[in-house]
Amino acid sequence: MKFLATLARGVCILCLPVLLLTASLGGVVNSLWLYPHSPEKYQVKEDLTEAGLKLSDAELEGIYAGLIDYFNSAEEYIDLTVIQDNNEIPLFTPEEIIHFSDVKRLIRLDYWLLLGTLIYALAYAGVYLFWRKDRRQLAWGVVGGSSLTLLLILGLILLNTLTGFRHLFYQFHLIFFTNPYWSAQGYMLLLFPESFFRYTALLCALSIVVVAIILGGMGGGYLVFKQKADTN
Repeated sequence: MKFLATLARGVCILCLPVLLLTASLGGVVNSLWLYPHSPEKYQVKEDLTEAGLKLSDAELEGIYAGLIDYFNSAEEYIDLTVIQDNNEIPLFTPEEIIHFSDVKRLIRLDYWLLLGTLIYALAYAGVYLFWRKDRRQLAWGVVGGSSLTLLLILGLILLNTLTGFRHLFYQFHLIFFTNPYWSAQGYMLLLFPESFFRYTALLCALSIVVVAIILGGMGGGYLVFKQKADTN
């Protein structure tokens, strides 16, 4: 029984970083306000105009909203069009369409990992809160998972400092994509410049750190309180 309890706590510790990461990524994907849809943000509108695609703010926001809808739909390939000179033209090239399909598969994987780790975390919490009524085990699991999360974030920060964001971003694409369509020439790279990914990566890291500190602080505070209560 002790071995099973230790194993369950170990799995909980490993689950928490995955849970926080997938939750933050899922939030980014579905937050329209994070996308570079205003004229001044990341110079997206200006770059598109220079490339021959003139869009209003509403049209640009509609494109990002369409992408969010696509990522959460059952459609395998995206089909977005824009009006230029009174003609309806496809927004993305065939290579870009394939890349978005690959991205969608990663997003679906993110959702499944989020669901799986959330179910386990809730089940683990439920067992130690209501069945075994051993809040110390739950607190230790939360403290361990939060500590591991912060260590992983620190490791990523060090890697970013040593190698640079562009190198890490490039390696990410080499690992998770089996074709070079992520660098396809078209409007995709103008709609999603590197500066956008820098910002969203920073936002994800900050949100994960904040939540990990809060959870770890709650778990650690409970352990300190119980230790003092037992001593007295």
